[in-house]
Amino acid sequence: MSGPGEGKIKLGKADVYIHLKGKSRATITHIDIELPELNEIIKPGENTYVGSKEGGIFLGLKKQMIERAEKLAKKKS
Repeated sequence: MSGPGEGKIKLGKADVYIHLKGKSRATITHIDIELPELNEIIKPGENTYVGSKEGGIFLGLKKQMIERAEKLAKKKS
């Protein structure tokens, strides 16, 4: 886990859940990361990929998502 650093803009504190299959309309067990600012980068219905890193995960972004992320970062910094 690398924590804060140059070029990292904190979005906020996310709620993270293991969402079990068959509960609250889940058709498969998955992890929910709930943070409204994420929808400014990854729009509902869009897909991306996730990878593992020491101490957590990262979300890989497609070109349009990168553009939205950089725009949001400028607003927050």
